[in-house]
Amino acid sequence: MISERLAQVREEVSMAEKRSGRLPGSVKLIAVSKTFEKEYILRAIQAGCLTFGENRIQEAKDKIEAIGRNKVKWHFIGRLQKNKVKFIYDLFDLVHSVDSFELGQAIHLGAQTKGTVIPALVQVNIASEVTKSGIEPSHLEELLNKLSSLSGLQIKGLMTIPPLNSDPEKSRQYFAQLRELRDKMARSDIRNIELNELSMGMSGDYKIAIEEGATFVRVGSAIFGDRTN
Repeated sequence: MISERLAQVREEVSMAEKRSGRLPGSVKLIAVSKTFEKEYILRAIQAGCLTFGENRIQEAKDKIEAIGRNKVKWHFIGRLQKNKVKFIYDLFDLVHSVDSFELGQAIHLGAQTKGTVIPALVQVNIASEVTKSGIEPSHLEELLNKLSSLSGLQIKGLMTIPPLNSDPEKSRQYFAQLRELRDKMARSDIRNIELNELSMGMSGDYKIAIEEGATFVRVGSAIFGDRTN
């Protein structure tokens, strides 16, 4: 059952916080509800989960319009195309996947039109995989400096997806690298840029991510079960 799996994940998060000397509640759980129908999300809400992650605009739009945003937060965690930016303002509380100045500028321009500011994370391709989105680590400082001029966009931290591996321990080096990169960028003290958040870790490796400094973990199958599509 979703309630039982959610309780287990929460317990694992709490234990990982304790193991790594983190304050209780310092890690925020995002239930990744992509591909799961509205009924699954409602069950998770009944079990006390109030933050969900989606990666397809139209699928998310249908769910968010049905469930609402009054008590539930919605995060966009997938690749965001510039022609889809116009939809995010009425749907999402945080975008995890800004990976270029052009995308950041598109979000900023739309936000200015609507008189709002969009909180976002910069996605870093920490392992430089050709199949993954994200800014190269060596170009991050340049991108952050450019994004700092965009008043419609508020950068809150960094996100990464490590290489897929059946051994979660293999992800540790990439999580540590992102944390170290964040610390280096924080020392640069770039104006209008906040780097408090680290979104890293999924169902297979979120405990390792917490030990390495994650503040957001994106957990789907460990809560909802295996996906069928």
